[in-house]
Amino acid sequence: MVEKSPTGSNASMSKDSGEKGDVAYDIHQMRSMSIGDMVEMVDTTHGQFHRSFTPHQVHIISLGSNIGSGLFIGTGAALAAAGPGNMVIAYLLVCSCVWAVLQTLSEMTIAFPTSGNYIDYADRWVDPALAFGAGLAEWIGWTSIVAAEASFFHILIQFWANGDFPKAASLTIFVVVTCVIFTMPNTVFAWFEYCTSLIKIVLFILIILLSLAIVCGAGPKGYVHHGETWTDYPAFKNGFSGFARAALLATWAVGDQIFIGIMGGEAQNPRFSMGHATKLVPYRVIFVYMACVVFITLLIPSNNESLLGGSGITASPFVLAIQLAGIPVVSSILNAGIMCGILAISAESIYLSSRILRTMSSQKLIPQWIAQVDRQGRPLRSLMITCLTAVVLTYINMSAGGIVALNWFVSITSASFFTNWMIVAFTSWRFHKVLTAQNDTLFDGLYAWKSTMWPLAPVWLMTISTLLLICCIYEGVKPAGGTGTTAENFFQYTIGIILIFSLTAGYKLIMRTQWRDPKTADLTTGRRKLTPEDIEQLDEYYRMPGWRRFLTYIKLW
Repeated sequence: MVEKSPTGSNASMSKDSGEKGDVAYDIHQMRSMSIGDMVEMVDTTHGQFHRSFTPHQVHIISLGSNIGSGLFIGTGAALAAAGPGNMVIAYLLVCSCVWAVLQTLSEMTIAFPTSGNYIDYADRWVDPALAFGAGLAEWIGWTSIVAAEASFFHILIQFWANGDFPKAASLTIFVVVTCVIFTMPNTVFAWFEYCTSLIKIVLFILIILLSLAIVCGAGPKGYVHHGETWTDYPAFKNGFSGFARAALLATWAVGDQIFIGIMGGEAQNPRFSMGHATKLVPYRVIFVYMACVVFITLLIPSNNESLLGGSGITASPFVLAIQLAGIPVVSSILNAGIMCGILAISAESIYLSSRILRTMSSQKLIPQWIAQVDRQGRPLRSLMITCLTAVVLTYINMSAGGIVALNWFVSITSASFFTNWMIVAFTSWRFHKVLTAQNDTLFDGLYAWKSTMWPLAPVWLMTISTLLLICCIYEGVKPAGGTGTTAENFFQYTIGIILIFSLTAGYKLIMRTQWRDPKTADLTTGRRKLTPEDIEQLDEYYRMPGWRRFLTYIKLW
């Protein structure tokens, strides 16, 4: 992060500036009053979102967001297909993208905290066709996540019901709980995500501590693990095919982190909340995910039958490890915690999808009547369309070919994640080009925020995303396990890529959209001034000693 010394009326902070530069985890600053007082230009034609998320809520939600069945259960499938070595490398590379995407996205979100986030930025600085293709694919992908999580919710209920609970009842409970949240004010969703994030934080602390104990031999059936799962079984199972499968499953588990940017667009203080989340989330993801992945590879052999599509909660490698060690009761606690996590990621999916749909409507990419926001700051029409679509996709689980359909939707989601990372990276480059062409002094503004060592983050994001694109195509041609190339398998893995490029190209040809001119691209709409309250909060933060600023990243109260 580039940092400037305070000037003018903020000279009182100068004694603190040297301290800031020495703290790696700090929210760095730049100061100048010239842009800090710019008026926030917001299009209120269809109503306006409320800034419903407090900085503390954003902090806690950032710790627990984007964690669902992809991590709780999908890690077992990754281990079975790739072996421990491939799995660790794949997850580490994908986790590094979290740092890159948040670094890249945050400098745009902090300056232009719009709820549509990168869909809005792609439209105004690149091409409306790109925003249409990326937005519609992202909406389909995230909406289908609700259906995928619903199927896992049913599995978790059966852990207690022993297979006697009707699937239709499980799915109905799931969609009712998920959708009813959005009939209430946005603050209810904020508190729901806050509470479930706290549960997930506690759950992961429990998982990591239990895993460490089991590695050391805890449990009636436990024994000390010496890495035999690495030495007695193939560490790099199925070669590059195994790595490709693990990388795609890691992308599904980690998520595209766009939720953080969307939430930041509705935060009360986007400058503080997004700057804070950009430092916090990568550390959380890398520590939590990599700790869990390493423990899984130490505790479970890659040939365990429960990982190869086992039914019930035992498909989760965390619960499987506890059962193998013979530790009672804890499995039920984990089951309840995982259910909360799955409900939370489902609600996040509805929230994010509805905002994307509303943004596309307000940008005239789809019919404008969808963009309407009510007095409580809810995009009711896009919420209704998203919830209805999610319910239909969820009940597809009841049909004979439901699982096949869901696998295709999940493939669209995974492909949309890394493809949209490419779009975020390219949009960042265009954003800087627009700023240069218009001689805009955005990064000289009061408490302005710029990506660390730009363009390192977008270059890294583009590099890893290209690798994931190769993995997706390779897995479609030569899937792990040697099942051979089939048309169904190929299109299952590439349908997301085909969809995004087809939608983008089709929209451009039909609507004849123009490439945005950097000299005239929009740098006004949605550009937010720092309010006196924002400045007061940031001033108070920087007056803290270094150790107190560090504690703001880890406190849970």
